[in-house]
Amino acid sequence: MVTKNPLLSLNWAMRLRQRCILLLVVLMSVCSVQAADQQNYDDALTSWSQVLSGFVDNQGRTDFIALSQRPEPLEHFVSFIGQVSPDSHPQLFPESADVLAYHINAYNALAMYGVIKRDIPADFDSFFKRLRFFKFRKVIIGGAETSLQDYENDVIRPLGDERAHFALNCMVRDCPRLPRKPFKAEVLDNQLEALAVEFFNKPKHLRIDYERHIVFVSAILRFYTEDFVPLGSRDDLLIYINRYRDSKIPADYQVKFMDYDWTINQQP
Repeated sequence: MVTKNPLLSLNWAMRLRQRCILLLVVLMSVCSVQAADQQNYDDALTSWSQVLSGFVDNQGRTDFIALSQRPEPLEHFVSFIGQVSPDSHPQLFPESADVLAYHINAYNALAMYGVIKRDIPADFDSFFKRLRFFKFRKVIIGGAETSLQDYENDVIRPLGDERAHFALNCMVRDCPRLPRKPFKAEVLDNQLEALAVEFFNKPKHLRIDYERHIVFVSAILRFYTEDFVPLGSRDDLLIYINRYRDSKIPADYQVKFMDYDWTINQQP
């Protein structure tokens, strides 16, 4: 008969207890870090909300002059974007809506910040101006360097929700209206759906020539046709447009694109 050594049993129990305590400490530390990260994100979104409600009017125009004099809330949000993203902190963005909402807010804030850092240019009416602002000007997102153009094309568009084009705002007059509230995951679908309806029922973005049977629509649909009708043609855009129109457009109408106004959307 083998007799167990009580000292060995006691040592084993003590080691087990120590390991349990260590595991508990680690779990508490992880939870504490995650809670701090979430609080930092909430604080950053609060700053972005202050920017939108304080410097953007109901028509989506920004008071860049006033913002350039009081940029602290925008700088806070841009600083957060530079350190945190769905890639660097995936625990903050558990659902696809969390990811898309973050990226839309980040794009809009970085574009807005770029305008005031450029001393509020009058417009981006030349190809070189657009190239310099959207492609050559670098931005930091979650510690990674990119440009607004690459951010949109390589990160946001591949997420697969074409309605993001009605929410992304490059701060010029023919962009969709910039809302005065941040995009949030829990209401994102409703926000995007409402912006799509607004976009296609606003004469600024869509006009109909009933005599000539022509629909003039924003050049956004020319820039990103494949996002709206991946396997179709320009004529198939009417099917997509009519999903959001209050009054449907006849299927035999021809689609043409408006010129795009690249003037900075500064409040009067």
